[in-house]
Amino acid sequence: MPPKEQLLHKAESKTKMSKLNEIILFNDDVNTFDFVIDMLVNVCEHTPIQAEQCAIIVHFKGKCGVKTGTFDELKPRCTKLLEAGLSAEII
Repeated sequence: MPPKEQLLHKAESKTKMSKLNEIILFNDDVNTFDFVIDMLVNVCEHTPIQAEQCAIIVHFKGKCGVKTGTFDELKPRCTKLLEAGLSAEII
């Protein structure tokens, strides 16, 4: 049986993970791939390759989770995406 410290650490980790939210980016017929990629690089701190992959997923699947974190961390990022004309929400 694991020591109490390990059990406590596992319980804290699960609690922290359960409070994470995600920005979901949705497909639209307005914004170009290059614009979406640039926004993901600038706002979500993606690498260009990661941003391109997300843009492709959004195009073919209709949506993609682009950033995970606490609500307070994600709110300003999601606001910037929305102000840029992208469709996004925090779940």
